[in-house]
Amino acid sequence: MLKRRDFMLAAAATAALAGLGMPGPAAAANKDIVYLTPGLDLPFWRYLSKGVEKVAKAEGYGFQALDSHNDAQQQLQNAQDAIARGVAGIVLSPTDSSTAPSVLTLAEKAGVPVVIADIGTNSGEYVSFIISDNYEGANGTGKALAAAMKEKGWQDGSVGIVSISQARLNGQARTKGFKDAMAEGGVAGDAGLQQMQSYTADETFKFTQDMLTANPNMRGLFVQTDQPAIGALRAIKAARRQGEVLVAAFDGIPEFVPLLQSGEIVASGMQQPHLMGEESAKALFAHLKGEKPEKEILVPIVVVTDKNIGEMLPTITDTVFAGELTGN
Repeated sequence: MLKRRDFMLAAAATAALAGLGMPGPAAAANKDIVYLTPGLDLPFWRYLSKGVEKVAKAEGYGFQALDSHNDAQQQLQNAQDAIARGVAGIVLSPTDSSTAPSVLTLAEKAGVPVVIADIGTNSGEYVSFIISDNYEGANGTGKALAAAMKEKGWQDGSVGIVSISQARLNGQARTKGFKDAMAEGGVAGDAGLQQMQSYTADETFKFTQDMLTANPNMRGLFVQTDQPAIGALRAIKAARRQGEVLVAAFDGIPEFVPLLQSGEIVASGMQQPHLMGEESAKALFAHLKGEKPEKEILVPIVVVTDKNIGEMLPTITDTVFAGELTGN
């Protein structure tokens, strides 16, 4: 049964199709590629966008990133606007997996090819799906956290999770991968799971405060994306618990480099968003040239720790940070 939000999005997509006078594939004459992103305020999506743009421009195409501000209706409006312009193709990172089918329906009827970059979709037609191995990345991050806790004799402490949306397939995989690592590592204490909605450092600051208050024996925390992890560190310091709670993160921002070097973050499972953007655009252009890209393209996740940050730095500067890392 369709949830009310999904029903409303499907209805909106149907109305949009009726109002657009949908063009066929030949109508995409302006040689533009559009990237529909959940929110450019998160560095991950900005780095992925740069990867798409790099390949699009190398192919002689125009490029535009349209920010959905983590809102499904805005995502649908952005898709409608792009399709009405007759773009050559779309790279889509959905707001979540349940809202992607509405965009895919619009694009399919218009004959506009779509490549999905991360997050995934519950249904619909698309050219290729570029995804990181979220389970393995979170599992490796969890193993690094468990080992660090054991090293300190803290394996009897509890561990909290601040997760991305569990309506996203990648969010489900991160949670399962991490929990499996905790179980394998003999860390049984559970300080609960809080689910992000605004994906801000301030939101995670509050989540972490609540967990610390409710769990005096909390010794570990896993934050499932980049910038919010800074809020978790702030909350630990505000509670005067620094040095008592080990933090593991996911993805990467330049601020993580000194934090890993100092041990304030013990591990981060870093997707390679710039590389993912490049692979997404390459798959789209392969399709536009009449080739058939793989239906699913897996981009590895690198687990960067306080112990291997030095050797990993040259690689992640390019594939994670899109060359933005300076001063290290």
